[in-house]
Amino acid sequence: MDYAVSVFENTENPDGFLWNTMIRGFGRTNQVYKVFDCFKKMQEKGEKADNFTLSFLLKVSGQLGSVVLGKQMHCCTLKHGLETHVFVRNTLIHLYGMLGITEIAHQLFDEIPKPELVAWNTIIDCHVHCGNHRKALELFSRMLRSSVEPDEATLVVTLAACSASGALEFGRWVHSFICRTTLVDIVSVSNALIDMYAKCGEVKEAYDIFNNMIKRNIVSWNSMILGLAIHGHVDEALVLFSKMLEEKLERPNDVTFLGVLCACGHGGMVEEGRRYFDSMQKDYHIQPTIKHYGCMVDVLGRAGLVEEAYQLIRDMPMECNAIVWRTLLAACRLHGNVELGEQVRRHLLDLEPDHSSDYVLLANMYASAGQWDDTARVRKSMRERGVQKPQPGNSLFGIHPRLPEPTNALAEIGEIRTAYTA
Repeated sequence: MDYAVSVFENTENPDGFLWNTMIRGFGRTNQVYKVFDCFKKMQEKGEKADNFTLSFLLKVSGQLGSVVLGKQMHCCTLKHGLETHVFVRNTLIHLYGMLGITEIAHQLFDEIPKPELVAWNTIIDCHVHCGNHRKALELFSRMLRSSVEPDEATLVVTLAACSASGALEFGRWVHSFICRTTLVDIVSVSNALIDMYAKCGEVKEAYDIFNNMIKRNIVSWNSMILGLAIHGHVDEALVLFSKMLEEKLERPNDVTFLGVLCACGHGGMVEEGRRYFDSMQKDYHIQPTIKHYGCMVDVLGRAGLVEEAYQLIRDMPMECNAIVWRTLLAACRLHGNVELGEQVRRHLLDLEPDHSSDYVLLANMYASAGQWDDTARVRKSMRERGVQKPQPGNSLFGIHPRLPEPTNALAEIGEIRTAYTA
């Protein structure tokens, strides 16, 4: 961008296209605040913003997660009379989805007389992003009833909703729909199907899709390796990883090694886990993340090497998070190491003092060691602090209704549309 700025500043009377190019360029950097400086200068020079300008600004507002900034940019679309422009409207829906204000996003979508494919994709993705998976699947069905043909983006995000919610039967129905279209051989769609079946526990169906793919990419291999690993098919996962290396079509990345280390943990393969962890750094120059260290803690912890796992955490080049400490606490409970478990618990108290799982693990650890007074003390502490054990989960369309969104959400859009007159 330094070179772009130099050329731009030496351009006499830059037009709207050049201003938009600079705004879009800054939006792709880690200095996104300069987007708005550029927009301000554009206005000072008397250049009028168009639908591209405002779409870029709305997208950046969503990336920053700023509700206030997003509403200000919404006001700008009204000032310029562009709120109903198809590009701007779709970006507005996307913005409110990223901000988690799905009710406003939905009202903006419902105001479109005849939504086109991009609008449908945006609103479905909005609900998936916010965890409203049931609503996303309902919208997909509604889209088909309105005679709008889905594309690969629609199918990928819909299958992601099936994966996240465990909606296996709906996912199978989407799969049957895909088989009747020309999208069946698109790599991203096949990857989404592998991920959906694997996360829903149907590893064989995922493997069938993987084996029938004409072309694969790194996501295909990663999804299948991880799917096999998390369901305990350890040997198959490692054989598939070896096959990937032999074919030399794709170079393993950090996600690949997460799957491999996960397999080692489930299979109790400590030496293999150590070897793969070292190979990741030495042979592929991949720096381990907190997730890789968490996998190694799990590998060591499952095998009873809790002291070594503790030392690994202490030697990590980054701050340990609660998830990794909790993994070690679970291993301490499993192998009855009360002394180390108490040390780990002290670290967790500093990070997440009221997490219910920590109390449960600690109480169970004391109970397994026959320390009933300590078990009672932990449970008493839970009651005093109002900490409750997590309730069992429900199916996709469970008995508990989804909590309503804030009642003033719909009113906000009216406020936005009148704010620019002030």
